[in-house]
Amino acid sequence: MAHRLNVSHRIVVDAAVDQAFMFFTPAGEELWVDGWTPVYVYPRDGRTEAGMVFITGQGDERTIWTLTDFDREAHRSCYLRCTPASRTGRVEVRCVALDEARTEVWVSYELTALNAAGEQALEGYEGERFAAMIDDWARKIAACRELLLAASIC
Repeated sequence: MAHRLNVSHRIVVDAAVDQAFMFFTPAGEELWVDGWTPVYVYPRDGRTEAGMVFITGQGDERTIWTLTDFDREAHRSCYLRCTPASRTGRVEVRCVALDEARTEVWVSYELTALNAAGEQALEGYEGERFAAMIDDWARKIAACRELLLAASIC
């Protein structure tokens, strides 16, 4: 039986909800995630919209992403991701305004191992490891907050 993992973690971002939500799009993440260089398959210009497809990583970590749900008004997005060499899953981001300048961001991953390599990869998402990864996102966003707010990703 395949190993499946469901994890969620919450962070707070110092930005209005409309802006913070866009930090978690493929183009937004290019600004704060080291080594995040998506290859946009559809649409080729990388415009964030439901149905977009892009690829990240290489070798055994090559991952194909499809944005299945992108709701700007509800501040919710859902991605299907498949790393064929090891795992597949779903990533959901939900943003809620705490006030005019702070946003609560919930990040949820549901991953299924496809083989022994996938089992090993899922270990990196278990327990405090996932929380630490998402907390690191908050630190990276805070470190380049001004760049993000000035970017035209919104």
